[in-house]
Amino acid sequence: MSQVKLVAVDMDGTFLDDAKKYNKPRFLQQYAELKRRGIRFVVASGNQYHQLISFFPEIVNDIAFVAENGGYIVNQGEDVLVGEFSRDDIAAVIDTLRKGGYPDLQFVINGKKSAYILPGASEAFLQKMQHYCHRLQPINSLDDIDDKIFKFALNLSDDYVPQLMNDINRLHAGAAAATSSGHGSVDLIIPGLHKANGLALLQQRWGINNDEVLAFGDGGNDLEMLQQSGFSFAMANAPQAVKQAARYQAGSNNQQGVLEVIQQMLDGEPPFTAVYRQ
Repeated sequence: MSQVKLVAVDMDGTFLDDAKKYNKPRFLQQYAELKRRGIRFVVASGNQYHQLISFFPEIVNDIAFVAENGGYIVNQGEDVLVGEFSRDDIAAVIDTLRKGGYPDLQFVINGKKSAYILPGASEAFLQKMQHYCHRLQPINSLDDIDDKIFKFALNLSDDYVPQLMNDINRLHAGAAAATSSGHGSVDLIIPGLHKANGLALLQQRWGINNDEVLAFGDGGNDLEMLQQSGFSFAMANAPQAVKQAARYQAGSNNQQGVLEVIQQMLDGEPPFTAVYRQ
């Protein structure tokens, strides 16, 4: 059986508990052992890079981030990939969002420098997005943006999520792809620039095979990553479709499910081999 050389974690609903926290002392102790064994650690999330680094101030320049669902990849503080929608595609997607008849739809536009929000957003949505986007800038029009845009973050009623995703994938095939992380949240990404692609780019850089990757996730935006990784774990709190995509199941995000499995790996317990005992 292959030995794990890379650990990749989703954040919300996976690495973080429902209070958006994790057991930092326990993790940092585990991370020190991962580093000693030469095992890479990657944060793979739909969230903004500037938000993600706030969770790991002690090791931010040691680890890699597949941020914005794969649209922006950073390793040890240096850019690996910065995706970019064309301006025509951005305008066409916004036109669909505004004319598609999706009640209560609100969205932000995500770029490398910042996320951007157009006029008309509710205060509740603004406050929610400020949690996920530590850099969030109000704009009056697309002309105000001087940035590389690689994602739209949408929020709408769960009842309309399937319709919106179908419309985006039908009307903008090849230009934008819709992925959902649950709870009315939908991201529109550049086709192919998902978490699995981000991991693959880092793996190629480091000479790591898919069967040497331990990955954790709980949402629809984790499916490709879980299907690609040899040791893939869905969280106990994940929906059934995500559990079916993964090879194994971890405890819930509120039970330190990720840290429990990392410890099992470090201790050489099933499904990991005794080769890990060092």
